[in-house]
Amino acid sequence: MVLAGGGAAFRIGGSGDLQAGPGTFESLTGGSLGQPRRVIRSQASWCASFAVNAGLFGIGPGTGVAVLGGLVHSLALYAAIEALHLGADLHLLAPMRPDRQAQALAMRAVQVVYATPAQLRPVVSAAGHLPALRHVVVGGATLDKALRSAVQALAPHAVVHEFYGAAETSFVTLASGSLAGDAAGCVGHAYSGVQLQVDGQGLVWVRSPYVFQGYAGADHGSAQWQGDWLTVGEMGQMTPQGLILRGRAGRMVSVADRNVFPEEIEQFLLTLPGVQRAAVLPVADAARGHVLLAVLTGDAAQEDNILRALRQKLGPTLAPKTLIWRQDWPLLASGKTDLVHLQAEVASWR
Repeated sequence: MVLAGGGAAFRIGGSGDLQAGPGTFESLTGGSLGQPRRVIRSQASWCASFAVNAGLFGIGPGTGVAVLGGLVHSLALYAAIEALHLGADLHLLAPMRPDRQAQALAMRAVQVVYATPAQLRPVVSAAGHLPALRHVVVGGATLDKALRSAVQALAPHAVVHEFYGAAETSFVTLASGSLAGDAAGCVGHAYSGVQLQVDGQGLVWVRSPYVFQGYAGADHGSAQWQGDWLTVGEMGQMTPQGLILRGRAGRMVSVADRNVFPEEIEQFLLTLPGVQRAAVLPVADAARGHVLLAVLTGDAAQEDNILRALRQKLGPTLAPKTLIWRQDWPLLASGKTDLVHLQAEVASWR
């Protein structure tokens, strides 16, 4: 009954009493700014997009669909239920090491993969050639150019699809093939059935059949409603190329009386040679309100070039003046960067 949009309520992961009722379920937000929140949505809200994706990604009976993440993450849970709903052959690869995941993708001739960039990166590094792969569906974070190129080299017949969405909204925009990642911060055009608008303050509002019903538990969350329009606090602008995201209002920080979105600087850093992962974090400063520093993984020998590029792009006031290099990268179950962990580390270093 769940696969048909009805049936008993359920949740994978999280804590506390289940508050969803018949025909609904609970999933978890990514939790990049704190503990994951529980959201309640109708089972029909996910089923509504299954038919859309059947056409977009060629999912149907006999199609091999692989999910790299654990089902506690809403992207992985969505992909798994979608595959079953459409009669595809589902391959849950989360328990495997990345090299074993790469082997499974090749040996099983998987055609569609759902993953976050963090889940893809070690698999791509371990894989040889995936000629059967036709669609790579990426969500949860921006896919940097180096990783996108590596995916295309590994799977030359595959189309890379990047979507923007949230646990509260499901699919919002989609960029595919050569459109994916063309402009900095551009996340493509509205997904089928989705309406978008940006208000005078720059907040992105969504109306669609895929949005959630509300939060479960004591945490009332950050989403806001105006009638049947929903915002999760993302700031952006509409352009002919598609929606350009600047960042979450909750991460916006003031530096020398100027509002700065760390996500914009992170996206720029990921275009620079030597940068594999990036997080830009604020540190309190008596003179300017805040200063910014960047935590990176990659080639530390490129530090001088990276700092120079930051100054040229942002100017001496806004550019991060300190780069902190680390080999490991703290991730949440959703595959997103654990910003709370990094911010705590930065505070302890100072």
